[in-house]
Amino acid sequence: MGAAFDLQAIGAAFAEAAVDPSRWDAAMEVAEKATGSVGALLFDINGHLPRIPRSHRTAPAHDAYVSDGWMHRDERYRLEPFFMRRGVATDLDLFKPGDIDKHPYYQEFLAPFGLRWCALVKVAAGDVLWSLSLQRSIDQGPFPANELADLADLSTRLGSTGALARALGFARVDAASDAFDASGTAVVMMDRCGKVIRTNAAAERLLGPDLQVSNSRLVSAHRDANVAIQKAIWELLHAVEPASSTPPVALPRIGRRPLLAYPMRLPAVSPNALAPCQAAVVLIDPDARPRPPEAVLRYCFGLTACEARLARHVSSGEPLEAAADQLAISYETARNHLKAIFAKTDTHRQAELIALLARIASGPPGHP
Repeated sequence: MGAAFDLQAIGAAFAEAAVDPSRWDAAMEVAEKATGSVGALLFDINGHLPRIPRSHRTAPAHDAYVSDGWMHRDERYRLEPFFMRRGVATDLDLFKPGDIDKHPYYQEFLAPFGLRWCALVKVAAGDVLWSLSLQRSIDQGPFPANELADLADLSTRLGSTGALARALGFARVDAASDAFDASGTAVVMMDRCGKVIRTNAAAERLLGPDLQVSNSRLVSAHRDANVAIQKAIWELLHAVEPASSTPPVALPRIGRRPLLAYPMRLPAVSPNALAPCQAAVVLIDPDARPRPPEAVLRYCFGLTACEARLARHVSSGEPLEAAADQLAISYETARNHLKAIFAKTDTHRQAELIALLARIASGPPGHP
């Protein structure tokens, strides 16, 4: 192509995107321009998901790639052994030019968009294995040897960027899990294959004989429910449009009402197919009664620490005798505390107190 590649610009763009995932598409624009290509895309080699970073000029071809099913018949995935060894691979590692002239992938899919040649650049570090796919037109011809040498050098430079992006991605997963915990919401976080990578404390409390994490999968003991939840997760992961959620799935439990599972995508956690977390399942227990925080009860009603702890137990419908046992106080002490709670909250019966505390526990409108 004549002009030297601007590998420094690509490295800088990748580093910026690793920190700010919203910049990955912009990084593809830089990679396209810096290599004289007509398109650039970044694939997760093991994921095969549709929402990948790409430059603007690749949009029509990528839409056809997904909608016409070429992503499941992509010959270039077979180039993985070649770029694993050399850092870069091309179509000519698989086919002779005469074979490309007759192959459906090149003639039926790529040719209508004026495309034919590509170079796949390995981006690998730890469990990260991505491929920067640089596209060239029919007229441009394949990448020559000197440019492939430059791209192999680029591969070594980009490995640390992939590792950084992955580490920051898991940090976002942990932060989201903690945020759900803070609101008392149970959540299970999943990767691109629908395998569980995180369960927060609230979700752990809901797991048991009826719902388990088995072989890294969220599994319902009820066959039809298990089929339904696996299908919902798969559809969310492979949706062409970035759907934020799917309808809830009821997960039956013995002797209790079913759990409600809400598969959803969290844009800040899974902005594209490169993120370690690709889906979350929020679990809602219809039988659960949320408890307001002790600090709120003490601040709003002037309850003492002991009164606030008792109020939280009572708010879940727990009998006074059982609450006294849990708090290691006598029944008479619990009764005296309850009288004080009634006076300070302007309530007169336990049912009235429970209703008041339930409204407080639910939080303000729009609270998760």
